[in-house]
Amino acid sequence: MTKSLPEFKYMSFDVVGTLIDFEGGLTSCLNEIASEAGVTIDAEEALSLYRYADDADLFPDDLVRVYLAIAPKLRLPADRALGERLRDSAKKWKAFPDSAEAMARLARDYRLIAMTNARRWAFEHFSAELGNPFHATFTADDTGTEKPDPAFFHQVFNFLSGEGASKDDILHVAQSQYHDIGVSRDLGMTNCWIERRHAQRGYGGTIEPAEFTKPDYHFTSMAGLAYAATAARS
Repeated sequence: MTKSLPEFKYMSFDVVGTLIDFEGGLTSCLNEIASEAGVTIDAEEALSLYRYADDADLFPDDLVRVYLAIAPKLRLPADRALGERLRDSAKKWKAFPDSAEAMARLARDYRLIAMTNARRWAFEHFSAELGNPFHATFTADDTGTEKPDPAFFHQVFNFLSGEGASKDDILHVAQSQYHDIGVSRDLGMTNCWIERRHAQRGYGGTIEPAEFTKPDYHFTSMAGLAYAATAARS
């Protein structure tokens, strides 16, 4: 039986895509480059071309490789400097409109943990954008691995053990079925799917999972989760 929201002591969060609008950030920068080049791009097409590779760098450094791979297909100049511009745009990516307020509300009752595949340099910008709400943070630089590798999660479990807690005390919150929801289920965690693309088709810039995992909790926004958590305590 799924635990009620007030029973958790911690909430852990995927950051990019759940709290930070990385699709909006990517397409905004690509549209700027396209405008300068005198061409028009389709945002969903650009996201559909965004693919990981075996030789991929850590995110968002990998956006340099991504740009050079997709530029010809979008009729954009295949210029490394533009790839670096796309990478550096991460410093200006915005949070979803509901993210900062929701995190501030949740932080009153839970210890919030960031679990992101982003590098530390980028995460620092994301955290500031969110109002620095986290009790603890884990990036790809810190863990030496990336979700959905279970080793990433086990480092968080070890941290919890040091605070006298366990994975049973944590609700894992994320939008990515591939990176978070499936593996968190496999590891015996309670999870919450934030379906950011509920009004859009497909998985956008996120890898499509081999199979869909039905989450324990399901909301289409962080505001929905924050409201439910508050209501459950009243």
